[in-house]
Amino acid sequence: MNTQWTKELLVAFEEDIKAEFLAAKIHAPVHLAGGNEEQLVQIFKEVKEEDWLFLTYRNHYHCLLKGMPAERLKRHIMEGRSMYLCDRDYRIVSSAIVGGCLPIAVGFAMGLVLDHAPGRVWAFCGDMAAETGVFHEATKYAGSHKLPITFVVEDNGLSTNTPTREVWGGGLIPSFLARDYGAFIKYYRYERTVPHVGAGKFVVFA
Repeated sequence: MNTQWTKELLVAFEEDIKAEFLAAKIHAPVHLAGGNEEQLVQIFKEVKEEDWLFLTYRNHYHCLLKGMPAERLKRHIMEGRSMYLCDRDYRIVSSAIVGGCLPIAVGFAMGLVLDHAPGRVWAFCGDMAAETGVFHEATKYAGSHKLPITFVVEDNGLSTNTPTREVWGGGLIPSFLARDYGAFIKYYRYERTVPHVGAGKFVVFA
């Protein structure tokens, strides 16, 4: 959606947040992104201004690509809202609960239908969340009712730091890929280039 954000600019934004965190200026957890810039730039070419985002705790890139000014996003982060960043003006909802936004996103998509409102819902989650019951129920309900929602599975192979495929028995194909959902589930794989949380160093807050 926001064509000004290139891979290089996204990385530079996160590097700035990393510096602020290491300087102990952010008194809350921060989940930086890294490694999925190009995939998100492509996905957000389909996201429109009137669409709604339902995000995970790793949400900085998504907010920028949706059109939130960098200064506004940084203010949210500096005030400790990185993990649960919500901004009605930019139609963004996020949650630190794994899979927590998925049923809410489905309900919101149903609300758009009932209100004859414009826009579409985009619900993002990680690969481990996509193996949970809530994902399967949400996608089944949304597909059955043909709701205006797209689920985006961001697969870095990890649930925090636990290898997802180890948990489910080795080299399994993610189970949701074996089912025919058509175009309303998008999926991409990437290698995370940052720690799960923080910036890789112990920070002492004043």
